[in-house]
Amino acid sequence: MFTRNGRALKAKGIKLICNFHNIFESTYVFGAFSPLNGDILVMELPYCDGDNFQIFFIELSNKKPTECKVVILDNCRFHNGKSLIILQNIALIFIPLYSPELNPAELVWLNMKRKMTNIVYKTIEELKLKINEIVKKLITEDFI
Repeated sequence: MFTRNGRALKAKGIKLICNFHNIFESTYVFGAFSPLNGDILVMELPYCDGDNFQIFFIELSNKKPTECKVVILDNCRFHNGKSLIILQNIALIFIPLYSPELNPAELVWLNMKRKMTNIVYKTIEELKLKINEIVKKLITEDFI
């Protein structure tokens, strides 16, 4: 967990000064967003690994189980791990390496990060509350 520095107006040659709190605790946000109907699934999980990704896939599959879901992914190691079980109603499309601009979900993450810029979170619980607040307020069907 750290304070994310964002852009700011400042005089040339002047270093930006902001509050900073550096603690090594993490939480991870997994999300899937449908541009067709605005459906949203966002989960905050303790680790970014194949096991937690599988939990996310199961939840995604169970949300409207008769609907086929096409998921766009980068080539992160846990996205195509050997132990990952791809469920029947999920199809995967992998984008080329180093091309996040091809994944529409990156715009959602960008807007989320902007809402969290230059804020000091003293505990991981405070950060999780802010994530939940942003998900409820920002990531709506209209936004997607």
